[in-house]
Amino acid sequence: MIHGTHNALDDPRNQEVKIYVSGELLPRNEAKISVFDSGYLVGDGVWEGIRLHHGNLVFINDHLDRLWQGASTIGMNLPFSREELVDKIRTTLDANQMVDGVHVRVMVTRGIKKTPSQDPRLTISEPNLVIIAEHKTASEETRLKGITLFTSTIRRGSPDYLDPRLNCHSKLHEVQALIQALEAGADEALMLDIHGFVSTCNATNFFIVRNEEVWTSTGQYCMNGITRGKVIEVCETVGIPCLQKDFSLFDVYGADEAFVTGTFGGLTPVTKVDGRVISEGTYGPMTQRLHQLYQELIKEAVRHD
Repeated sequence: MIHGTHNALDDPRNQEVKIYVSGELLPRNEAKISVFDSGYLVGDGVWEGIRLHHGNLVFINDHLDRLWQGASTIGMNLPFSREELVDKIRTTLDANQMVDGVHVRVMVTRGIKKTPSQDPRLTISEPNLVIIAEHKTASEETRLKGITLFTSTIRRGSPDYLDPRLNCHSKLHEVQALIQALEAGADEALMLDIHGFVSTCNATNFFIVRNEEVWTSTGQYCMNGITRGKVIEVCETVGIPCLQKDFSLFDVYGADEAFVTGTFGGLTPVTKVDGRVISEGTYGPMTQRLHQLYQELIKEAVRHD
């Protein structure tokens, strides 16, 4: 198994899942989209990853807010309401008889192009909507073992050319960063911002713990992570100091603990960064506490859904 924060337990049911493709539910091996689709041609689209927990789409309103913000940012009008999108997700889940332990990927592209081009005026269809729901349970072994990071030379970009908070289909720079990390023998990449401060990882948000304080980046150059926001929220609720600030690798290498956050894996400890062992290579007590608080927040959200 590939080691990383997106490790999932094998589930043979995923071979038979039905995929929602612009109004149709298709068997997995028949779920296709045109080579003239804007997302395929130029990475023109936005997406969300959502967890289904005991029949509840966890933090769904946060995810919808981010999706609509992303669509607005790239000037794409979504041809459905929030309620209609949730109905389409539910239709997909019901078709697959899914109630728990599911990860849902919602992808919206600008639509089909008349010819290969960046120009949005050459789009000849409404936006394409694809919903992929899979039986996915995060690997407990990965969470307990933790991951290692390597600091990539690929920087998180400036907001004036591609805002890092935009959850868009254009992910090539993050792929490049991950390839560097993998070639260096690490599991995932740590990325700096344009000023050299620690920003985020290639697919998750990054935190450190120093002297009973939790630190994360300012948020200006990192992914607008839902789980990141929830960890900050639970820290504020229980009185754990959580600072959103600039900090460098100097601070990381001397950290008491480090962890990453994401919708799929929740909180995953980081045991090594650039060869420096963090928290003696163990699952630190603050990370464990925040993991429990985050799980309680999910349960609370499910109770009030």
